[in-house]
Amino acid sequence: MNHINQQQIRSIVFDLDGTLYVSDELAASIKFAATGYLATITGKDAAETASMMAEEKRRLMEESEAPATLSAVCHHMGGTIQAMHAYFEKHLKPESCLVRDMRVIELLNGLKQCFSLYIYTNNNRVLATRIIDYLGLGGMFRNVFTIDDNWRPKPDETRLEQIFSICGHAPAEILFVGDRYDVDLRLPEQYGCPVFLAQNIEQLLRLQKLLSKS
Repeated sequence: MNHINQQQIRSIVFDLDGTLYVSDELAASIKFAATGYLATITGKDAAETASMMAEEKRRLMEESEAPATLSAVCHHMGGTIQAMHAYFEKHLKPESCLVRDMRVIELLNGLKQCFSLYIYTNNNRVLATRIIDYLGLGGMFRNVFTIDDNWRPKPDETRLEQIFSICGHAPAEILFVGDRYDVDLRLPEQYGCPVFLAQNIEQLLRLQKLLSKS
């Protein structure tokens, strides 16, 4: 985590999945659905497709400086991100995997009194909205940036610069919060944004003390 000058921060951009909630069950469901979609591309069964996905992820991590995200694996295996997310919308039921956490609601309610809050996620708008609403976080955010805004999965420089413009602040004034450094935080940090790694809810809740103006 960078040294954060809380007096300089004007906006906070949160990742969604794995950051504002943690659900191993939903993460497994997403991976299972992605395997199901890619099985329609490979013509193989789920087990063989899962093995191919793991090998493709390993290859991408070895050969590319870019993170081996699910979107990248999908693309390199011949699928499309659009079709994969359409499959997600049809097959995923996030509500069955989620538990509302009043501590997160209280944290964001407090932060939005002082900062403009945003979400930037590789999830699609339909599922992101369902997750946000089920967690009791609806109405907390100035904007929710989803993958189907322009089908450019993060990390992506063009999309990040668009977000800076929409937020209306310099990078040094925008705090990025996420659970995967290489996906959520590395690129914003390179632009000069303060970043905060939160890989569980207890770490996320430390933001309250870190950004306290008292």
